[in-house]
Amino acid sequence: MTKHNIEITYCTQCRWLLRAAWLAQELLITFEQDLAGVALKPGSNGIFEITLNQKLIFSRKVVGRFPEAKEVKQLVRDVIDPARDLGHSDRITE
Repeated sequence: MTKHNIEITYCTQCRWLLRAAWLAQELLITFEQDLAGVALKPGSNGIFEITLNQKLIFSRKVVGRFPEAKEVKQLVRDVIDPARDLGHSDRITE
């Protein structure tokens, strides 16, 4: 079974470490059997990016906002196991 690597690059100047760490925790809990690890990488200039196996899956600069946890879980799931049901993270909220 292939283990996947996620990297979350966050802006230290903006103090976004806690947000990055919280997302890392959410991903590790949801995909604990599928991940080799989630790395937190300090950056600057307002960066908040998430890569999966060295491919960019989310960029705050491109989208213009921070990701929701369920959104990141869906992006990761769609790459590593598209058939997986994420339970409440897959339900549409109004």
